[in-house]
Amino acid sequence: MGGYADSIVLAVAAPIAIYILISGLDELIIDVCWLALWWTRKPPKPVPVGEPERRIAIIVPAWKEDAVIQQMIEHNAATLHYERYDFFVGIYPNDPKTLAAVEAASRRVSNVYWAMVPHDGPTSKGDCLNWIYQNILLHEQTYGIQYDALLMHDAEDIIHPEALRYVSHYLGTYGFVQVPVLALQTPIANVTHGIYCDEFAETQTRDLPVRQWLNAFVPSAGVGTGISRDALELLARNYQNRVFEPDSLTEDYDMGLRLHECGCRQMFLPLQRYDAGFVATREYFPTEPRTAIRQRTRWVTGIALQTWQRYGWKGNWMRKYWFWRDRKGLVGGPVGILANLVFLYVLAAGLWQHDHSLAMQLAPYNLMLLGIRIASRMYCTARVYGLPMAYLVPVRILAGSWINGMAAVRAVYRFTKAHSRGERLSWLKTEHKYPSRETLVDQRRRLGDLLVRNQAITRDELELVAINKPAGLKIGEYLVRLGRITEDELYEALCFQQQMPLAEVTEVPLRVARSLPAWVMQECNVVPFRVEAHALAVCSPNPPDAATRQRLEQCTKLEVRYYLITPSRFEKLLLAAAGVGA
Repeated sequence: MGGYADSIVLAVAAPIAIYILISGLDELIIDVCWLALWWTRKPPKPVPVGEPERRIAIIVPAWKEDAVIQQMIEHNAATLHYERYDFFVGIYPNDPKTLAAVEAASRRVSNVYWAMVPHDGPTSKGDCLNWIYQNILLHEQTYGIQYDALLMHDAEDIIHPEALRYVSHYLGTYGFVQVPVLALQTPIANVTHGIYCDEFAETQTRDLPVRQWLNAFVPSAGVGTGISRDALELLARNYQNRVFEPDSLTEDYDMGLRLHECGCRQMFLPLQRYDAGFVATREYFPTEPRTAIRQRTRWVTGIALQTWQRYGWKGNWMRKYWFWRDRKGLVGGPVGILANLVFLYVLAAGLWQHDHSLAMQLAPYNLMLLGIRIASRMYCTARVYGLPMAYLVPVRILAGSWINGMAAVRAVYRFTKAHSRGERLSWLKTEHKYPSRETLVDQRRRLGDLLVRNQAITRDELELVAINKPAGLKIGEYLVRLGRITEDELYEALCFQQQMPLAEVTEVPLRVARSLPAWVMQECNVVPFRVEAHALAVCSPNPPDAATRQRLEQCTKLEVRYYLITPSRFEKLLLAAAGVGA
């Protein structure tokens, strides 16, 4: 039995080894091109400061995104170093929670609009995006303005503070600009999310720059994609107003391909540092294998199967080559799972000694190509996330092969089933989460910039005050002390920066004041002022730190919601509330 099984395994191993060799050589070609690009390309020039800003509409499709959309809008509005932009959020009539969250955000951020889809959801993401675009056209007609570009984003995105400035600059030359996309770093032990870290670090560092260098089409990532007004009108004119393909599960990829077909110049913004971080869109990706397979099923279905069905293999040799790279996961995914199983059997049965078989003869070359592949990915991961993250790249490559293989099998099954029944493929939505406030703290916009934005002080006055400010005193406190701004103006900007609401309260009800002991109020520098639905609202002149949050969680079973309040109002409340709660 063993000899018969061994013969079958060696027979199966031969075509697997041939495919792995072809795929490895394919990756080696990209590596060589990448090295050539690195050797010949000049460092990108910094975008000039002070250029006229193009008016940009940030479009966000949303279906049941009430858990993240408000925080996404408020955080990005507080950090973007750009003025001429508006948010347009696509929502559905049968999703009232998302509408309520967008309405709440619009009360805090003035340049937020919702674009109502005229039918219930969920539909495809492309359908939602098309209706956002139509709402923007109506908005332009109503207010007599015109947007110069759209910028695509999702409800969980962290937009880099300088991203809009880069997009605005390059849209003067290109009709399509793709900002890099990177996964937010999570603990090294989270293997599934680490796979996304590795893959996006590699594609943004190596694959997409090579793709542009070879003059191939640049696919949109669906987020961080800037499209000029001319490019939008070109798509609308050539594709019956279907700017985004509503029948595609990957309308972003499809849109990038169609723009290239129309002769639109495309650019992938090189991954470059600005201050301490890379100019890139950051977001969380699935952390569980099941949700990762679900998301990648949609990617494989849209990119490989639907695009193959719609466009075939037409085009010049360069396009066909990139079609091959984008679609080879259909074969490579299942082959990866089978290769792992065969490899384990070969080791257990000692078949590696059968050096006369084709699989064993190709093994040294495949191992060499695998080593190059691992080293390349480790470099890309280390560049973005540091060396400790790169050490586990081999483990994540192995785990990724199983996830990608399962996604490819599932995609073929769903696509074949839907095609045979004449059904439309549904939008496989991935559940989103937004980073905590502590995760975002480094990307907050400077308080002085917000005061200038709110016209509380001029830029020249701010720079003069900053020069003369005593050491150890915060700029906001110093401006209030000088009488240049009021406490209310300071806290309006501070609330925006900290993404915290302002408490407008003059007295505290007796039963609420007794919800916390007086010594806790004084120790934590907070005052409870309202009991909301299963929550206790507390106010303080300072944003809460981790110790304050932990202390208050020990003192009440209610969820604690934090508000900012001006120091003068807070002192009066604390004096009254502490006397009651003593």
